[in-house]
Amino acid sequence: MRMSLAQRVLLTWLFTLLFLIMLVLKLDEKAPWNWFLIFIPVWIFDTILLVMLIVKMAGRCKSGFDPRNGSQNMKKKVWYLIAMLLKLAFCLALCAKLQRFTTMKLAYVFIPLWALLLGAMVELGYNIFYVRRD
Repeated sequence: MRMSLAQRVLLTWLFTLLFLIMLVLKLDEKAPWNWFLIFIPVWIFDTILLVMLIVKMAGRCKSGFDPRNGSQNMKKKVWYLIAMLLKLAFCLALCAKLQRFTTMKLAYVFIPLWALLLGAMVELGYNIFYVRRD
């Protein structure tokens, strides 16, 4: 089952809109919800992406798959998996801090986000400046 680009954009827009509406209601103190409930649309969207990524990675385990054809592709998928897990760690730490479940410093809460941004900058630099030598 494949989703078209329009369907993916619509799904992304829908989950973002739902998250922002819930966030505004929480910040305006119209809804006394838990911060973990506010982030549910983000986590549902991330779960969908993680499942799709894991299914694509598991497709390499099929019989008859030549591993030499997609080593770069597999490295990219592993980076996407790490990025998703870092984003999940940041969201969980942020919700725990906002809900006052922990007395962790805010700088520690942002460590996963900083690692994600640093990794994204390294990947961007690699994709821009890497010259293949065949």
